[in-house]
Amino acid sequence: MSPYFAEFLGTMLLVLLGDGVVASVVLKKSKAENAGWLTIVIGWGLAVMLAIYAVGKISGAHLNPAVTIALAINGSFEADQVAGYILAQMAGAMVGATLVWLHYLPHWRETHDQGAKLGVFCSAPAIRNTFTNLISEIIATMVLVLALLFIGANEFSSGLNPIVIGLLIISIGLSLGGTTGFAINPARDLGPRMAHAILPIHGKGKSDWSYSWIPVVGPVVGGVLGALIYKAIF
Repeated sequence: MSPYFAEFLGTMLLVLLGDGVVASVVLKKSKAENAGWLTIVIGWGLAVMLAIYAVGKISGAHLNPAVTIALAINGSFEADQVAGYILAQMAGAMVGATLVWLHYLPHWRETHDQGAKLGVFCSAPAIRNTFTNLISEIIATMVLVLALLFIGANEFSSGLNPIVIGLLIISIGLSLGGTTGFAINPARDLGPRMAHAILPIHGKGKSDWSYSWIPVVGPVVGGVLGALIYKAIF
């Protein structure tokens, strides 16, 4: 398996399980309806863990353009592979979101809240404020990248790293996710948002493109800052 296909497959699995838990919680007549934020955060942490187990040995399981760019800046990833990784991640995210739509197909008609439907696919702020929303995504992704680099500098028993990173995602979600929904990943947000715009989702409403740049720019800036800070320290 090529590393590009691995990134596609891993990101598809990440979004299928991550967006899937959101759909399970917010869509009407789901058995997990109203299960709450903790369920969503744990679901995303497990999604990241499983996606890393799936493709980590093949591609390094970046699964996130912000991580790919940060690792290139850090010098631990080849710059000429960055574009291919990002394209694969975007494609995987779109396919994963499409599978979530298919899986919950009867529930879209039962759900009348357009914001809830959009929230299955992409993030949205609790309080809409351009500056603070951007800062939230920058800080959360900076923590993500710094923590990934710190984790990589330590020795763990074989196979333990994905569990630790899954716990990291849960920690970020619980501590820093309440403001914007912690996209911390441009592909995870933009790919499914594009799927939302394209798919024939019953009563879906608009895809909130005016906000869409924040979960792209914020994570990229945060990832770069995290890589630069780590490089300056070590």
